[in-house]
Amino acid sequence: MGLPLPMNNLHAPTVPSGPTSAPTTNGTSSHLSFTELQQKKDNVEAELKALGAVLDSHAVDMNTPLLTRDGFPRSDLDVAQIRTTRARIIRLKNDYKEIMANVEKFLHEHFASAAEGTQTNTPAIAGASGILPDSDSQQLDQPFAKVNSVAANSPAELAGLKAGDEIRNFGYVNRANHDGLKKVAECVQGNEGSNIFIKVSRPSGVTSREELRLTLTPRRDWGGRGMLGCHITPM
Repeated sequence: MGLPLPMNNLHAPTVPSGPTSAPTTNGTSSHLSFTELQQKKDNVEAELKALGAVLDSHAVDMNTPLLTRDGFPRSDLDVAQIRTTRARIIRLKNDYKEIMANVEKFLHEHFASAAEGTQTNTPAIAGASGILPDSDSQQLDQPFAKVNSVAANSPAELAGLKAGDEIRNFGYVNRANHDGLKKVAECVQGNEGSNIFIKVSRPSGVTSREELRLTLTPRRDWGGRGMLGCHITPM
């Protein structure tokens, strides 16, 4: 069971032990553009990885029995969290199948139009033949957290984070689903040693801001507290 994490202090590397819940995805993905499908695919993959880490932290998988032979919940497991996490994984896997089906449909239509001489400039899906460039125009999410401080030589500093940065996206986490920053902590734990793409808005001069996409790699062995080495608070 994870220890409670003060949500205003992400120096700590733990995640809350309560239910791992998140809003279900909003309906069909058939109306999304190719760029939006790519982003949604990446978000689902990242969240599935983090949820898998939650199950690993309890030493269970999707098939581990949660009841005793007498039909009672096992006292050695956090049955409520495990059930909630499993349910979320099942929903996300169904969403992923739908996303990939729409990706396949999109690519089929794209290549069909190319064969007819009406090819459009469609970027490749990550995992197929390339990755969408950062310059693709996407609607920016509203910031949901602000960086108050960054420790020297920390993963956060190496990623380029600075005090005053406003976080729009932290991996699959955004303003709609951050749940008081609990999902940020979950994303960090589930991606130790792996890259997390974050989008930040940074003051530039008196009236302007710049939008940045940074790559953060959580690590425990950087020499300071936690896996990030920064302090963020919800907005």
